[in-house]
Amino acid sequence: MKRLMLLGLNHTTAPLDVREKLAFAPSAQRAALARLRERFEGTEAVLLSTCNRVELYVSQSTHGKPSQEELLQFLGEVQQAGPDQFRSHVYHLAERDAVAHLFTVASSLDSMVLGETQILGQVRAAYDLARDAGSVGPDLNMLFQRAVAVGKQVMSETGLAEGRLSVASVAVDYAKRIFDHFSDKTVLCIGAGKMSQLVLRHMAELSPKQLLICNRDIGKADALARTFNGRSVGFDALSQHLAGADMVVTSTGASQPIITRASFEQVLKQRRYRPVFLIDIALPRDVEADVGQLENVYLYNLDDLQQVVSATQGKRTVAIEAARKMIAGAVDGFAEAHRARKLGPVIDQLSKRYHALAAEELTRTLNKLPNIGDAEKSHLEDLARRIVNKLLHDPIRTLRESDSLHHGTNAYLHAMEKLFHLGDDDKPTPANDTLKDKGEA
Repeated sequence: MKRLMLLGLNHTTAPLDVREKLAFAPSAQRAALARLRERFEGTEAVLLSTCNRVELYVSQSTHGKPSQEELLQFLGEVQQAGPDQFRSHVYHLAERDAVAHLFTVASSLDSMVLGETQILGQVRAAYDLARDAGSVGPDLNMLFQRAVAVGKQVMSETGLAEGRLSVASVAVDYAKRIFDHFSDKTVLCIGAGKMSQLVLRHMAELSPKQLLICNRDIGKADALARTFNGRSVGFDALSQHLAGADMVVTSTGASQPIITRASFEQVLKQRRYRPVFLIDIALPRDVEADVGQLENVYLYNLDDLQQVVSATQGKRTVAIEAARKMIAGAVDGFAEAHRARKLGPVIDQLSKRYHALAAEELTRTLNKLPNIGDAEKSHLEDLARRIVNKLLHDPIRTLRESDSLHHGTNAYLHAMEKLFHLGDDDKPTPANDTLKDKGEA
C-alpha cells in the first residue's frame, strides 16, 4: 500500500533568507526528482518551488522509505544546506491533511496574495515537470490533476479573484507611496520573466519619463520594450543604468545576487548619493540585504510586501469562506474516489480467494457423497456462498466505512493483505491437513 506525505515550508513558516536556500530552479527540480527516485525506489514525487514555498509531495510504501527525517536530509543535501538551518521552519503533513493543503495552495488560499492566479500555473508546471521526469504514478497523477481542477473551480465560482492584488501590483503601490508623480522618473526593470512582465504592465500605467528593461537576453528585453513602450538596455552596462535610475524593480532567475553591497557602493558615488528605491521580488534575492543599509538606499523585498497584502485578507471574508467550503467538499470527494480505487481491488481479491476456497472444499466434500442429488448440491453451494459472504461482511464493511486518506485505513489494508495472503498468488491457501483430520476442513 502507498501513503501520501508532504514536507515543506512557506512564507508563513520561514523567512526569506531560509526560503531562498531551498528554492529550486526548474533544472534543479528535475535533477532532485531523479536523485530521489534513484535513492528511494518506487517512490512517486512532485517538487513545488516558488518564491513563497518549497514543498515536496511523495507517495511511498506505508511502512517504507523515505521517512520524514530522510526527506528533510534529502532536501538539505541537494541544496547543500544543513537540515538544522531549516528544520524548525518545516511542516509535515500526511494523507488527508496533505490533500487539503495542496487543494488550498492551488486555490491561492495559502498564497501571500489571496486570489492570485500565478500559483495555479506553478502547481500545474511542477506536476508537468515531475510527470515528464517520470516521477509520478497513479497516486500523484490523481492528486495533482484534481488539485488543478479544484483551483480552477475556486477561481471561477467564488469572488476570491475579484479585485485581487498581486506581488507585482503591490510593488507598484510601494512606488506610489515613494513618489507623487513619475513624469520625471526613470524606472529600471531587471529581468524578463513572468513576474517582470506583470511588474511592467503595472509600471507602464504610471507613464514614467523612462522605462528601462534590462535582461541578459537582449532579444527578450527588446520584445518587452515594444510591448510596454519602454527601452531595452544591455545587462553588461547594468551599473550605468543603476546610476541613472530613480527606482529599480528586479526579478531575475539568478542563483546569486546580481547587486552586491560592494558594487552598489560604487553606483552610489556615480549617483552622488541621490536616493534610490529598490524593490527585489526575486527568490533567491537579486539584491544583497546589506545594500539596504547604505545611505539613501531604500530596499524592499518579498517579506516587506507580505506585510501589505496581509492587511487585505480581512476584507474578503465571504469569498474566503466560500472557497474553504468548496475545498472541503473537494477533499471529501477525493477521499471517496481514492477509497474506491484502493479498496476495490482488495475487496475483489478477498472475495474471489475465499469463494474459490469454499468451492474447492465443497467439491472435495461432494466427491465423498456420490449419491447426492442436484437439489441438495445446489443447497450446499448456496450454503457455502452465504457462509463466505457472512464471514467477509464485517471486515469489508469496516474497510468501506473507513477514510482511506487517514493512516488507519492503510493499516487495515496492510493487515488484511497479511492475514488473508492477498496478492501472494492467484490461488487460495490450501486447507491445513490437521484441521481436516479433526473434521474442520
